[in-house]
This record gives sequence, C-alpha cells and structure tokens, in this order.
Amino acid sequence: MSRSHFWRNFARVAVLCVVASFVLAPMLATALGGFKSNAEIRMNAFALPQDWDVSFYGAILADPAFWRYLGNSLLISTGTVALTLLVGAAAAYVFAQIRFFGSRMLFSYMLLGLMFPFATAILPLFIKVRDIGLLDTYWAVILPQTAFGLSLAILLFRTFFEQLPKELFEAARIDGCGYVRFFFRITLPLSTPILATVGVFVFVQSWNNFLLPLVVLNSREAFTWPLGMMQFRGEYVTEWNRTLAFVTLTILPAIVFFLAAQKYIVAGLTGGAVKG
Repeated sequence: MSRSHFWRNFARVAVLCVVASFVLAPMLATALGGFKSNAEIRMNAFALPQDWDVSFYGAILADPAFWRYLGNSLLISTGTVALTLLVGAAAAYVFAQIRFFGSRMLFSYMLLGLMFPFATAILPLFIKVRDIGLLDTYWAVILPQTAFGLSLAILLFRTFFEQLPKELFEAARIDGCGYVRFFFRITLPLSTPILATVGVFVFVQSWNNFLLPLVVLNSREAFTWPLGMMQFRGEYVTEWNRTLAFVTLTILPAIVFFLAAQKYIVAGLTGGAVKG
C-alpha cells in the first residue's frame, strides 16, 4: 500500500510539474527576452541571454508614458472591480435572500451574459458610448466591463450567499435589522473569500483587456498598457526586446494582486459547493 501510495503521489507531482512548465515557460521567455537583442530572440527565445542588457528595462521604467499607461490601467481596473463587486453583490443578495415574483426568470436572464463573448457587442457598445458622450473617457471602458462581468459575479455571489446561515438573518430581523443594514453589516463582512475571488477575476480581465480600449479610447493620454505596447511596433520592424520588457513589467501588478488574494480564491469558489 505504501508503494502504491508513493507512485500515486509521484504521478500527481509529475503531472503538476508538466502543467506548471507550460504555464511558466512563456512567462520566463518573456522576462528573458527583455534582456536580449532581437537577433537572440529570433534564434532561441528560451535560451539565456549572452549579454544581460538591462537598458531595455531601464528605458521603459524611465519613460513617463509607461507610468501613465500603468496608472490608466490601474484606475480603470480598480473602478471596474469596485463597481462590479458593489452591484454584483447587491443584486446577488436580492436573489439569494428575497423571494419575489419572477426572481428565477430574472436571474436566468442575468446569466444570459455568460453565453455571449465580449467581441459580439463591440459595435453596439461603440455606438452607445459615442451617443451618450463617453467616448475617450475612462467610463467608456469601466461601464461596459462592469456590465459584462456582472453575470459571473452574480452567479458566484448568489451561490455563496445562499450558504450563509439563515439563523443570522432571522436573528437580525428580530432585532429590527433591515435588508440594507444586514447586507452591509453582516453579509459583506462574512463574504471576504468570494469578494476576493470575484475581484481577482474581474481585475485580471480588465487589466488585460485590449479590444474595448482600442475601440473607445483615442487619445494617448488615456491609453491603457495593452494599447501602449503598440508603440514598439513599427511598419516594417517590431522591437521585440522592448515589447517583452514592457509586457513583463506590466503583468507584475496582476500577478501580485493574484498572489495576495490567492488564499481566498479556493475558499470563495468552493464556499457554495457543499450545503450543510
């Protein structure tokens, strides 16, 4: 039994190592590419640099445009996360705690957003954003991202809220606590895992969004980092070393945010998986 247990653990670790290598290899190649010349990148993208040239990273860090792109992305992503958490949690709380005519139908309607990819609505979004005068503003990115993120957020929040003890709500009602006060004073403080889980999903999706900012943002002052990356692509040549250095520096905030909330993610995703 001990030998079979050993081989099961060995196979499990081997599979995890293979999967991790597929995830980490592109990230490692991207980080190393920022130290290489374009010729080295073309010859072998995964090899160590012959000469560790830090000038590409230094030039990007010294460029004010890099920090402007980073700040724009951070502002848009933070606004999207805050709005999605507030609206999604409030809507899911209503579906989980309040029974009213048509609640199931309305909840199913909200989940329809999971069936349609973001790109299918890009033209109507552009027309609507232009008509209401939000073109080339941060809200032109924040509001559509929030709208498309609400379906998943409501689904996860509602599943989690339904597993909270009913006795808490009954005791709060006896003490004269209304729905709104119960939501802010009791439900949200108990929902840290699911708040972190949804926040990470929304933040990473917003941070890496390219299509929507490309369509609704025109001025370079409002560009996010995916749009700023295009400055290294010319008509005849692409500065791959600068591009890879730029990508490495800009994905660090998303990685740090994910690692900081990692311990809550599994708890948030499994919080509503088992009843009782």
